[in-house]
Amino acid sequence: MTRSERLAEQLDWYWHKNLRPRLDGLTDDEYFWEPVRGCWSIRPRGTSAAPMSAGSGKWTMDFASPAPVPAPVTTIAWRLAHIIVSCLGYRVGWHFGGQEVDAETFAYAGTADEALKQLDEMYGRWNAGVRELSDADLDNPPTVGPERFPMENRVLHVNRELIHHGAEISLLRDLYRWQDGAAARRTVSGADR
Repeated sequence: MTRSERLAEQLDWYWHKNLRPRLDGLTDDEYFWEPVRGCWSIRPRGTSAAPMSAGSGKWTMDFASPAPVPAPVTTIAWRLAHIIVSCLGYRVGWHFGGQEVDAETFAYAGTADEALKQLDEMYGRWNAGVRELSDADLDNPPTVGPERFPMENRVLHVNRELIHHGAEISLLRDLYRWQDGAAARRTVSGADR
């Protein structure tokens, strides 16, 4: 196995064994669920209360620049958009060809199913690109994009970002399911059997 294949496999194992199975059956209610007031999310154009919003389509992503401290809690929709655009999309465009991705012009998903399709496509492009990197590619800084560290550092950073944000999304799904003890009541009543 080459170095690039090992780097790709690290994330691919997590993707297939943990993150992607945890996203199966994601509903629009979960996608947009706001566990606390003031969450940032993906919203219909013109409805955001955030200082700024980005996106070219009917749906936009809440944000601010500079980001507030502490940052607002974000929804599953927001976190998926962050993975799709910022973690994967920028870097796929910079390093592996194809259309450049930009937060300001991206068409954010208005449904969970649409977001998962975007995620699957972007992850597939990223993983395929990483697998094709040579040792020389991994040792040198990328020639495109703002990143000036060796490409191997960028790959490891993306791996960490997807694992980190994937865990956040998984926790939000657990909290949604168990809010107010609802899942416990369903299990006791036999509804989940």
